[in-house]
Amino acid sequence: MAAHIKLLSPCLHMLPGHKGIKDPEIRFRQRYLDLLSNKGIRDKFITRSKVIAFIRNYMNNLGFNEVETPTLNTQAGGATAKPFETYHNDLKMDMVLRVAPELFLKMLIVGGLDKVYEIGKNFRNEGIDLTHNPEFTSMEFYWAYADYEDLMNF
Repeated sequence: MAAHIKLLSPCLHMLPGHKGIKDPEIRFRQRYLDLLSNKGIRDKFITRSKVIAFIRNYMNNLGFNEVETPTLNTQAGGATAKPFETYHNDLKMDMVLRVAPELFLKMLIVGGLDKVYEIGKNFRNEGIDLTHNPEFTSMEFYWAYADYEDLMNF
């Protein structure tokens, strides 16, 4: 038990009840409240982090190099999805957020990196609902000189 308690700041808003937040709009727009009040959601975030760490470790142990490719591009490429468009003030040019890292990863293969992968965000300016987010994380890898049999034994 604590000997004394010192109030550092007052709570100006009541926290959600012990049963968590039920309104999907609040859950997805104010994730911090959902995490605070819903242990199951917190557990999913922790599991996601562990899965990504496992994938990263697995790929590294197989000799793949993790790389980061540009997120801002001058033209969309790598997929047929509609990109998000933006403007770069200093460069004074229109740019798009990437829809896939595919082309840059293939360029790295051509450049001599035989095994590459990237875990990163992609952005597709298409529909949105509770099961489809226009911003999502993907993992893509490329392996020079490998064929379908190599991938089956992967």
